[in-house]
Amino acid sequence: MIVNIAAYHFTAIDAPDVLAARLRERAQALSLRGTVLVAAEGINLFLAGADGAIAPFVDSLKADARFADIRIKFSRSQAQPFARLKVKVKPEIISFRREGSTPQGHRAPSVEPATLARWLQQGHDDERRRVVMLDTRNEQEIEYGTFAGALTLPIRKFTDLPQALAPHRESLQDATVVSFCTGGIRCEKAALWMRADGMDNVLQLDGGILGYFEQVGGQGYDGRCFVFDERVALDPELKPLVDPA
Repeated sequence: MIVNIAAYHFTAIDAPDVLAARLRERAQALSLRGTVLVAAEGINLFLAGADGAIAPFVDSLKADARFADIRIKFSRSQAQPFARLKVKVKPEIISFRREGSTPQGHRAPSVEPATLARWLQQGHDDERRRVVMLDTRNEQEIEYGTFAGALTLPIRKFTDLPQALAPHRESLQDATVVSFCTGGIRCEKAALWMRADGMDNVLQLDGGILGYFEQVGGQGYDGRCFVFDERVALDPELKPLVDPA
């Protein structure tokens, strides 16, 4: 059985090249495959390997004080979903190219999965405001599934979001807007940027769709969650669409 992990963490990285080299060496030593992105703003990773290899990698990562609080999402598959290991240094751990989108000592306000599930079931938040789910992913991902009734945007890449959102901003003023994505990184950046740009009614779904599946299942969600590897998509039980034995 293969263990898959997905995680990101915003923190100041003074020497991204040094950290990337260390993570590459550790992952190679444990025969892990997947993608690790490192930038001055933090890290973003998707890795898979044997249970006995994932655990020591996570332990060594959390031994670094900068990543002691990193939140990791786990799933399992029969097959290794990555062909190789890729470790890269990037300007951002997810490209957005907008001021005010990187946490600097604070995160965007968030809603926990259990609270969101309750809001969706009751049809409003705790202040009786309507809830609008804002999908920050691209069109290809949305085809596999999204929250029921979510506001989806015709974007092909994350940097398209601000322009695609512009026509909807006025209609969202009376709502509690919850931005969401696969694992949380895009919806966190989007929420930070939107709040900095005057939309103070925006929250992020803590942990993204995968965190929601992990904690509460598929309540209020239609379909699967697209993932960027050979599993293609995961259902609310975190079972892969494609998983050859």
